[in-house]
Amino acid sequence: MKYALITGASGGIGYELAKIFAKNNINVVLVARSEQKLMNLAKLLEEKNKIKTIVITKDLSLNDAALEVYNELKEKNIHVEYLINNAGFGIWGKFHETEWEGEKEMLNLNIIALTQFTKLFVKDMVKNGSGRIMNLGSNASFQPTPLLSMYAATKAYVLSFSEGIANELQGTGVSVTVLCPGATKTGFQEKADVQESNIVKGKKLPTAKSVANFGYKVMMKGKTTKMHGIKNRFLTFLVRFAPRKVVPKISRKFMEK
Repeated sequence: MKYALITGASGGIGYELAKIFAKNNINVVLVARSEQKLMNLAKLLEEKNKIKTIVITKDLSLNDAALEVYNELKEKNIHVEYLINNAGFGIWGKFHETEWEGEKEMLNLNIIALTQFTKLFVKDMVKNGSGRIMNLGSNASFQPTPLLSMYAATKAYVLSFSEGIANELQGTGVSVTVLCPGATKTGFQEKADVQESNIVKGKKLPTAKSVANFGYKVMMKGKTTKMHGIKNRFLTFLVRFAPRKVVPKISRKFMEK
């Protein structure tokens, strides 16, 4: 029986992806820290769709949390056909003024957990000759972003890592998609403290549902790198031609409050 494992499933894009998988009769493994939110979502999905759900409450910023999830599923003989590395967060501010502990958690979640999940499950997928992985990047993956410097760096890693292994996996039956949305209407802005930034304040942001629908479609088609939104694709295209020393100045304007 095939399952989709979705990290950060308690809200935002992960929450909407869980609903999409369930609607398409794919069982889901829901992973996040918020147990009650996951339980509520699991109940909703099972009532509306003929699927099974597994809830795993886990803080993925902790060491080897991904391994613990993997081992739990192996013990239950759960076959993960779709891996969605969606969990992540950002921290706004100047690097010399922000707190290390929060940034350490961000590095562990955005990079270490994502990579470890991929490492663990991709071996099984290659062995079985099928599987799809989607990693959440960002439009910040494509350029340095002052005031979100570390977050952008983690997403640059996700982009480079995903594109690299996507090439390595050609011919195995396993695809890797890196979805790169711009600012989206989720809880990210509040946690990252960017509600008052120029890129968010007063803007009509895309919904998590629209981004999730887009991501699901491109993943199922086996696409590698996809940005959500024409404006985001256009801006990223322009960055390629701007002098490198100018790019941080431009991206900072978007992030300033």
